[in-house]
Amino acid sequence: MAILKAENLTKVYGHGSAAVKALDHVNLSVEPQEFVAIMGPSGSGQSTLLHLLGGLDAPTEGRVLLDGVDLSKLNDKALTVLRRNKIGFVFQFFNLIPVLTVLENVALPLVLNGSSQGDAIERARAWLKRVELADHMHRRPAELSGGEQQRVALARALVTEPAVVLADEPTGNLDSRRADEMMGWLRRSVDEWGRTVVMVTHDPRMAAYADRIIFMKDGTIVDDMKLGVGRSAADLLEKMEALVAER
Repeated sequence: MAILKAENLTKVYGHGSAAVKALDHVNLSVEPQEFVAIMGPSGSGQSTLLHLLGGLDAPTEGRVLLDGVDLSKLNDKALTVLRRNKIGFVFQFFNLIPVLTVLENVALPLVLNGSSQGDAIERARAWLKRVELADHMHRRPAELSGGEQQRVALARALVTEPAVVLADEPTGNLDSRRADEMMGWLRRSVDEWGRTVVMVTHDPRMAAYADRIIFMKDGTIVDDMKLGVGRSAADLLEKMEALVAER
């Protein structure tokens, strides 16, 4: 059974002659412990799709099902609770709180969920050890490298034991070495920690870490490619260049 589904997902911004259709009846199904990358030329609707999948925005038409729950049927409070428990978010610019320590940043989702301070700190420590940042837990984000900050963001996303991690350009603010390291951690999130990852990226080399690539153009899915033997980052780049050339 799919952990995440989009059914006829449509998003229109504006009204009348100023209306822009960012997504046009998108259908997508993601299985548990699958790593899916979403690619396409800029403005193709990838980030809009990710935000709808995460309940950060509401569709104009269609619906999103997360573990069988229709997000459109939830009120704001119930949707907030579901996001905190079922979804972890990783963004390009880390979104860490600068005045909190690394440990406090990772513990925060648990505290907001009602966990005791002691339990939240204990679980945050465990995840920081998993992402090899135990020695940095009492520092503040500004004292860390970009790659380390993104690993803190990943630990924060995973600390609630979510079913799905949604990552929007998670390597876009990193150099190539730290980008590869980050992709290794996302891959590990799937293979070792049993999470499902859906990631938006413009970088074919990063997308090659995934199990499956969804290609988008003009708000629609134009291809759905399983990765395997004989498919490389060069193949993905060729596909992307072809999509851009068609515009």
